[in-house]
Amino acid sequence: MTASTPLRFDPSLERPEDDEAQVRDELIATMRSISETTYADGGHALRSVHAKSHALLTGEFEVLSGLPEPLAQGLFAKPGRYPVVMRFSTNPGDILDDGVSAPRGLAIKVVGVEGERLPGSEGDATQDFVMANAPAFAAADAASFLKTLKLLAKTTDASQTLKKAVSSVLRGAEAAVEAFGGKSATLTSLGGQPLTNVLGETFYSQTPYLHGSYVAKASLAPVSPELVALTGMKVDTHGRPDAHREEVNAFFSRSGGEWELRVQLMTDAEAMPIEDASVVWPEDQSPYVAVARLRVAPQTGWSEAKADVVDDRLSFSPWHGLAAHRPLGSINRTRRANYERSRDFRAERNGCPIHEPRSLETLS
Repeated sequence: MTASTPLRFDPSLERPEDDEAQVRDELIATMRSISETTYADGGHALRSVHAKSHALLTGEFEVLSGLPEPLAQGLFAKPGRYPVVMRFSTNPGDILDDGVSAPRGLAIKVVGVEGERLPGSEGDATQDFVMANAPAFAAADAASFLKTLKLLAKTTDASQTLKKAVSSVLRGAEAAVEAFGGKSATLTSLGGQPLTNVLGETFYSQTPYLHGSYVAKASLAPVSPELVALTGMKVDTHGRPDAHREEVNAFFSRSGGEWELRVQLMTDAEAMPIEDASVVWPEDQSPYVAVARLRVAPQTGWSEAKADVVDDRLSFSPWHGLAAHRPLGSINRTRRANYERSRDFRAERNGCPIHEPRSLETLS
């Protein structure tokens, strides 16, 4: 077997730890504490992570034709076009001034997807992709993530002035690291994310998933010239607490955008582990290959009306989808219950039922 041959999934590739259930419960409790704090402060229930949205977009998701068998799996088994919702965000569980920089997130909901469902999403017709703007997760597994989350939870009520000052210092430290060709997941996760345009980012699933009979990670990269031009472009946040929303609205008032969804198949179980989400899978062994195009026409990029629908009435989870794309590894196994609890907390506190859409018309 050559290094470029995709490996078929074997259950032995997943190795849950004995204390995983306890870690999951502590993660639920920690995330609940973040939600309780922000709800007490603002009277409105928010996501425990990725609370602030910067762009809320609708468009079309096109599965490409002519894909080879290892790529033509699950949602990608045959060509098709689907409505799609995109939610760009940043990591914290509270609504912060954009001068406090943090890793960016992207949640994608493909609507009208039929097939055998993942547990908990029976009867639905969506496929979600949950991504961030780094190729690997900041923590190796759920236990490591819990340690970081507990530290971040303690800062939920810290003043924004302090957070902006700390973020500025961390951005300087991260810039120094990058000047020497490196990148620190720790610095960016704590507030050192460069203040660049969110629309120019490439996003990654970071964690692995089934890809039918195979194992893969996914990414979404801008490909239309107007979006590519925004990659690395600095955003001035001085006196602009919602600078990213302003930039998004300015862009989509004059232009549409196009992205590629790409898949990286596992070809080496040691170099591309399932249980250690902090490992970047080497692209020289298995490059990301396009399997779909995502197109968004000019529109209002963010508005209170859109936020009322997408932020408050929708939830995104890697466990919303087809059984052919089951999430794998420690981080993903503990995510299922955490995402469900966060959704239920928001629905109960806000008195707003959360349902999976079957068409974009139901979002209006």
